Amino acid sequence: MTERAPETPHPTSPATSDTSLPSASAPTEFPAIAFLGVGSMNGAILHGLVASGLSVAGGAGDGIRATNRSAAKADALASEYSGLVHALSGEREADANSTAVRGAGIVVLGVKPYQVSEVLRDIRGELAPGAIVVSVAAGVTIASIAGALPNGTAVFRAMPNTPARVGAGVTGLAAGPGVTDEQRALVKSLFETVGAVLELPESRIDDLSAVSGSGPAYLFAFVEQFEQAAQNIGFTADEARLLADQTVIGAARLLDESGQTAEQLRIAVTSPGGTTQEALAVISRGGQVENLTEALRAAIDRAHEMAADNA
Repeated sequence: MTERAPETPHPTSPATSDTSLPSASAPTEFPAIAFLGVGSMNGAILHGLVASGLSVAGGAGDGIRATNRSAAKADALASEYSGLVHALSGEREADANSTAVRGAGIVVLGVKPYQVSEVLRDIRGELAPGAIVVSVAAGVTIASIAGALPNGTAVFRAMPNTPARVGAGVTGLAAGPGVTDEQRALVKSLFETVGAVLELPESRIDDLSAVSGSGPAYLFAFVEQFEQAAQNIGFTADEARLLADQTVIGAARLLDESGQTAEQLRIAVTSPGGTTQEALAVISRGGQVENLTEALRAAIDRAHEMAADNA
């Protein structure tokens, strides 16, 4: 018989690490928003914004602008969000980024890190007074972005992860100096359309990236190994994928909805002297906690190297 873990209240929101600014109420309407570069991450944020149904100043087709280099990608975006997104391409319009940011209250930089400085040069003269610039580019600091923009521009760094694509992401959000309560609430609300948000100082962004930014890859690697192990004891590839994948999906859902910690749920499944305890004892021999800690530190070191390259 399994041991039942005690019930704990389900948290409604993550704790924040940066309390230097008081909280502000969420906005009832977003200003016009320009997404510069709609790849995987900016695409997820754009989708979350549209799916949320929240109002955007300027209305459908004008309040949400998006740019891509490729005309084909811009056309695909316009088709996917018919009448809801004004899609432009650098291939057709040399000033696509400048056009997109005119009158926009929020500009989300989703281009590659090495492209950020070029894009900032293109748009700095077109930014509306009071516009907020948010970067999701890894390794590009707030100081380097702010230094390329008009004095006083509000700058944020955001580090979402790939589950944002399905509205289950977690975003680390760091505010630059001088941002207001209202600006912070506005940007936080934007990223809450794709999941949870953890506010923290910029100095912790690389640490967060090593945990939640790269974290999905660690879990996917584990599932790959779990599938292979299931095949090794006689299941077909399809059977192993069903068993391993659905076990991980179900366990994650239970962790999310039960309000219990991972430790509590592990204890609930692990009967003393039973089969699960025996398997966990074997797994622990691999030193996975020590290995994972070392892996996180390696990811942080690489992030520091990337920041130095983009300084």
